[in-house]
Amino acid sequence: MQENNTQKRKRSLSFIQPTSVPTLGNYLGAMKIWPSFQDEYDTIYGVADLHSITVRQEPAKLRQQIHEMFAMLLALGIDPERGIVFIQSQVPAHSQLAWLLNCYTQFGELSRMTQFKDKAAQHSDNVNAGLFTYPCLMAADILLYQADVVPVGADQKQHVEICRDIAQRFNSVYGNVFTMPEPSIPKIGARVMSLADPTKKMSKSDPNPRATVLLTDEPNVIMKKFKSAVTDSEMSVRYAEGKDGINNLMTIYSVITGYSFEKIESDFSGRGYGDFKAAVGEAVVEELRPVREKFNRYLADKAYLVECEKKGAETAGRIARRTLDKAMKKIGFVL
Repeated sequence: MQENNTQKRKRSLSFIQPTSVPTLGNYLGAMKIWPSFQDEYDTIYGVADLHSITVRQEPAKLRQQIHEMFAMLLALGIDPERGIVFIQSQVPAHSQLAWLLNCYTQFGELSRMTQFKDKAAQHSDNVNAGLFTYPCLMAADILLYQADVVPVGADQKQHVEICRDIAQRFNSVYGNVFTMPEPSIPKIGARVMSLADPTKKMSKSDPNPRATVLLTDEPNVIMKKFKSAVTDSEMSVRYAEGKDGINNLMTIYSVITGYSFEKIESDFSGRGYGDFKAAVGEAVVEELRPVREKFNRYLADKAYLVECEKKGAETAGRIARRTLDKAMKKIGFVL
């Protein structure tokens, strides 16, 4: 007799944009633990392609990147037979619920969002309405599936918080329509910094190629990036204030190996930064090797990818439609 047959599992939901290859920061900040959620939760993983067009995209490139991100989710170890993996734009309910939630979100709430301020500064020639109402679409992504848990990096916590505010406002008017989601943030490794400027977060959009490790980087490329990582002049491997570069490398090494900072300091006592950088680089190479190899295999099998995408969208669509219909009926629409 199987255990927990009648006990409903909580639902976990994670989305990622297909704007470029994920970084080591994306991986250690959130994506590394995504597959493990399949053991504990009913999982939903989505390629957030609708979010990507707040910045102008080249159509053929975007189309390819959507397939690549779907392949990357599978390469991480996410099993489409154990959960739902799909492409956001293939489920129209996301756009439909986003409009409804726009009408239950205050202008002041959206204007205070940190990401809007940052993106508006970066793309001052294209501060569009989609960039401003982005959190409403993200809230729709979460609330459509009645997600209980949303694994995110520390920089995305604000979006889950506004999602909760929107859900609470809607529920206070119409009753218990949406589940209140909780963010899940890793206690360590949630914020990986740039290898070129360790005072800034590692970013996919960093113009300096040495600053960012991509999940598809070849081993020799990864090693070169770590060997050129910015550190300090002290030559002592220890975690301390003012040692941003070494602190960042120690965090990366700790998350991958499971070693405590104390053990790392002990292991590299009296050894130079060259040895430590090489050790961190080698640990990252071995961590990412199976991901890169699986990614290349999945991407080469286009028929399998398309089949998985279609199946995932159909399953996600059925769940999303139920929530959308419930919300629309509560508001008073005729279905």
